[in-house]
Formats: sequence, structure tokens, C-alpha cells
Amino acid sequence: MAEEIKKEESTPTAQPANNGFVPIPTGETPVQPAPLGRSTGEARAGGFRPGHKTGGGFGQGGQGQRKPGGFGGGKFGRDRVNDGFDSKLLDLARVTRVTGGGKRMSFRAVVIAGDKKGKVGIGIDKGKDVSQAIEKATRRAKKDLVTVVIVDGTIPHEVMAKAGPAVILLKPQKKGRGLVAGGAVRTICDLAGIKNISSKILSGSKNKLNNARATIEALKMLKVRTK
Repeated sequence: MAEEIKKEESTPTAQPANNGFVPIPTGETPVQPAPLGRSTGEARAGGFRPGHKTGGGFGQGGQGQRKPGGFGGGKFGRDRVNDGFDSKLLDLARVTRVTGGGKRMSFRAVVIAGDKKGKVGIGIDKGKDVSQAIEKATRRAKKDLVTVVIVDGTIPHEVMAKAGPAVILLKPQKKGRGLVAGGAVRTICDLAGIKNISSKILSGSKNKLNNARATIEALKMLKVRTK
């Protein structure tokens, strides 16, 4: 009896395979695990997926080539064309509008635009930021152009104009004299294409906007002398 008990203790008990679970055949291919040393995300990013277009990024259409027109394939970007006009920022100020809900701050830009061939204009506009204000003022300046009469690189006669408190006097000069002017007057005359001129601010105003408006009014008064 003692020998039989020892044999039963020494004989291991048979364990059922897979704890009694038997897989049911479905005909599907079992999923292979990811290779060692690489995570699932790395395997997907580095592997090839059939039916997927490779080589593309965000805003490129998945073709690996950037579409013309800037960001997003031409939806937001614009192809800027040089129209022959030069522009200069004359003044930039931060303005505030007080409303019932509080204060609303914006920027006001004064831009001078001209082609240096007898056309010049001044644009004033506001925007929520500096770039928006300058862009809007530039477009407005190109719309409000003034044709300036230029004879041999200078104005045909002396002229004086007033805009608000600013009073501007413009005089013609001989060839080689240059632009004897400063501030807003010099900027406007340069973009208008005037090579020789002298100016004088008769008022005590130092406001660039008023001086620019007075200069534009003086250039409007120019006429060609008829013999």
C-alpha cells in the first residue's frame, strides 16, 4: 500500500491543453505581431500600406509636390504682381475708440504710393493689426491717384496750398538742384517722379498727415503753361 501511494504522488497530474480551451477554426489568417524593437506606431509609419499615396504632407495633396499659390494649395496665398507702384509708410499710430462695451484699439496707417512717372496718391486706413492697416492703406492709395504735371523734372510754376492748419509752398528749381524738401513733402515728390524742387512749410504744423494732404492739394493745382 505504501508503494502504491508513493507512485500516485510521484506521477504528475495531466493538465488539459490551453486550460480546456479549444480554438474554433474560422478560416481567417491570424494577425502577426509587430517586429521586436519597434512599436506598432513605428511599424505603421515606416511600412508600406497598399492603396495609400506616399510622399505627401499637409496642404500638399498627398503627392509630394507643393501646389502653386502658397499655403493650402492656393486657398490662402496670393501671387503678388508688381504693378509698377512703390509705396512708403508715412505714419503709423495706435488709435482707440471708446464704446459702451469698453475700448477698442486699432492701428491707423498713412501710406504714400507712386510710380515715379507723374502719379502719386495718399491712403489712410485702419486695421486690427499693423500689417492689415498697412495693406488696406496701400490699396486705398493706389485707388486715389493724382496726376502731377512735371516739366523737365520739376513743377511748371510756384504753388501754395492749405489743408487744415498746414500750409505748403512749392517752388520749381533748375536741373541738378535736387529735392530741397523734407518729411512728407520729400516722400511725395520722390514717389511722384519730381527730381528738382524746393519746398517750405509756412505753418508751424508738424503733423505728417496734414502736411501730406497739403502737398497733394498743391500738386493738384499745377497747370501747364500755354504759349
